[in-house]
Amino acid sequence: MRHTLRLSGVIVGHSELEHSEPELGRARGAFRPGLGYDLVQPIFRLFAEAVPPAKGAQRDETKLARYYKARDALPLELQDADGRVIATSTIHIADYRSELGADALELDVLISDDDYWRQRSASE
Repeated sequence: MRHTLRLSGVIVGHSELEHSEPELGRARGAFRPGLGYDLVQPIFRLFAEAVPPAKGAQRDETKLARYYKARDALPLELQDADGRVIATSTIHIADYRSELGADALELDVLISDDDYWRQRSASE
């Protein structure tokens, strides 16, 4: 099912959220950025800089704190294929394209919407 991520009505991108862990309320999947991704990319790149993907790389706790503060201030909304807003507690975009290549872009969300999980399990 196609999901749309929006920032104040602007499409940030899309994902099928093809991997789900209903018991954790977590869904994730490949992320296809839209025109609005440029508005939030610096915030999600801040996370990639703070938490490098290289094994044994040092975390930058100062950058990580800046990332959480900036991310939590974003008015992001996740919508299902019908345009219904899905209640989430966390929306994260892992953007490691600079480090790992063009495919290293993933949407990861914690979904607190029980109706979403019931509907998703019924359709799988």
